[in-house]
Amino acid sequence: MSAHESMEHAEHAEHASGENKKIALLIAVLALFLAISETLGKGAQTESISKNVEAANLWAFFQAKSVRRTVVQTAAEQGKLTLGSATDDATKAAVQKQIDDWTKTAARYRSEPETGEGTEQLAEKAKHAEHERDEATAKYHHFELASAAFQIGIVLASATIITGMIALAYIGGLLTLAGIVMTALGVWAPHLLHLHG
Repeated sequence: MSAHESMEHAEHAEHASGENKKIALLIAVLALFLAISETLGKGAQTESISKNVEAANLWAFFQAKSVRRTVVQTAAEQGKLTLGSATDDATKAAVQKQIDDWTKTAARYRSEPETGEGTEQLAEKAKHAEHERDEATAKYHHFELASAAFQIGIVLASATIITGMIALAYIGGLLTLAGIVMTALGVWAPHLLHLHG
């Protein structure tokens, strides 16, 4: 091998080494973003499950209050029938008091702003929890797609080092950008794209 050929070979090896360092940096960046998107995804998934449980509990409480309200309303209606057949004033007064109590209780079961446990308030809380669950689920889907893009990017960038096909690194770089966009959408605009999983 001549000195000139030896020099060319050394320059080529140095160029390849420089390219490999760039690819290694790309892989490191992809791994960083992968860790971020995975962490955000786990948080969103946990939030989604938590809010789903909260909504289910609130709807169950809503149903229980609705049943109690119906029972009390039925008792008040029955009391009105009893009132019509009562003859003495003491019995009428006692039955009317009981009807009034039942009517107040039914109204309280329907709306109780001070405790937030009337059926109207419970329905509002349950709908809010469902909205938060849907928001977290939408975020989770974005973070999952971002993680997939970063993982594929890592594989392609790694393959570049083995094969020397720089095009794979460029595709890995594009996947990095796609993953960053999906992560950003997950954080700030999870309903811009309608992803279902």
